[in-house]
Amino acid sequence: MHTALLAAALLVGCLLAVQASVNLQLNSAVGTPYGASTIQLGVATGLLTVLALAAGALGALGRLPEVEAWQLLGGLASPLYITSGILLFPRLGALAAVGLFVTGQMFASLTLDLFGLLGLERQDLSAGIVLGALAVLAGIVVIIRGMKATAPPGAPRTSSAGRIGRLALGVLAGAALPVQGAVNAQLRAQLKEPITVAVISFAVATFTIAVVLLVLYATRRTPKPRIAPLKKMPWWGWLGGACAAAYVTGTFLLMPTIGAAVTIALTVTGQQLTSALIDHKGLFKLPQRSLTRPRALGLVLLIAGSLTIQLV
Repeated sequence: MHTALLAAALLVGCLLAVQASVNLQLNSAVGTPYGASTIQLGVATGLLTVLALAAGALGALGRLPEVEAWQLLGGLASPLYITSGILLFPRLGALAAVGLFVTGQMFASLTLDLFGLLGLERQDLSAGIVLGALAVLAGIVVIIRGMKATAPPGAPRTSSAGRIGRLALGVLAGAALPVQGAVNAQLRAQLKEPITVAVISFAVATFTIAVVLLVLYATRRTPKPRIAPLKKMPWWGWLGGACAAAYVTGTFLLMPTIGAAVTIALTVTGQQLTSALIDHKGLFKLPQRSLTRPRALGLVLLIAGSLTIQLV
């Protein structure tokens, strides 16, 4: 049974990498990343609401008046993460983008733990944490430095400022996830129902990105979302919402059973292995980027660092 739970944690991480990849098809159909994010988050919210209804968990919403306002804001991280994936995956590749996300996740998690922020128990700095952090940092540097060698033919060149901006966006989007998790953990302590917390988180996320979409459209900074092309989109283009819902529900259910450190370590490993496969095979209509020796070395360093930080 324990082995099955460990495998489930690894699978949940794989789904997060798949989510970011298939969302590109949704973006191609809708014509704007903000519209694609709104649809994907709306689908996830709907699926989680159905699940909460089936589990009889929505009664926990009656405890909302007892909750502090900031504990409802965990969902703000999801639009940033999903939209960043849509923007970065075709430009950097799945492995590099996920590598940046993981780097942000790891260093944000360390900050929260070492300083005891957002209600987390403060942890002491250890040799394992230092070695793991250095390995993660070395891994992402190796992967980013090897991007030019694996860029698909005809890929547009990016200015130094644009490249730095994309790298910063990837790290920031990844860093938002542990903060989201810590905020949602506080909300869970109040409501006692993890699925209801997931529903609230995704509802906040959907509302937020919908407002962003409306503002950007009103100011002519993004085109009007297209609806008709959705009919011709591949069936797997709709999987992003299901993957997101499965990831959130899975992590909530697995953490109390196998532990937060093991869950995070395995989900991060799943993310990285799946992103490497997506890149190498050019899955989900993404440009193919071979897993060269430097990229493989970077991947190994990222995984080793992530595991060391969480498990040593």
